Amino acid sequence: MVAQVSSVQDLYARFRHLIHELAKFGVVGGTGFVVTLVGADLLRFDAGLGKYKAVTVATVIATMITFVGNRYWTFQHRERTGTGRESILFFVLNGVGLLIQYASIFAFQDVAGLSGKLWYNLANFIGIVFGTIFRFWSYRRFVWRESIVEVLEEEHEALEPTAAPTAAAGAPAPGHADGVRVDEAGRIS
Repeated sequence: MVAQVSSVQDLYARFRHLIHELAKFGVVGGTGFVVTLVGADLLRFDAGLGKYKAVTVATVIATMITFVGNRYWTFQHRERTGTGRESILFFVLNGVGLLIQYASIFAFQDVAGLSGKLWYNLANFIGIVFGTIFRFWSYRRFVWRESIVEVLEEEHEALEPTAAPTAAAGAPAPGHADGVRVDEAGRIS
């Protein structure tokens, strides 16, 4: 039982940073999700906009909200490259996410011929889900990248042994003071 708890703790420690980002992204994205889904529904069926125009307007509004949340909360600890660059990349990548939503609506309504409010909302929902997966990956990769210091710190934390198995209790492994061996080329063994 202790070994299982230790394994879970080790796993959490290794992915802590990603888990926290994903949770924050979920809160911000959840807000954008509601704005997009409810907004598109209202614009389409109450205001009478076309299916693509409704989802576009709702997504643009959600994009403005989620940009602020992601920049100043979700990815606040990441390297800054300037608001202008980040804004442009964020909106371009959201445009790709919007194209994913369009594809879903097109597949449901135009290809499969499933019309009506239920099918429109289901298609939009599925498009938002796949678009959001793309957005999370692309924001981390292109908009708010990790600094080299964060990457090295995470690598160091992942390589730290939780309990150094040695012959003498508490003695470091031979070759390095903290139990990690480094060869002449700088590779960790």
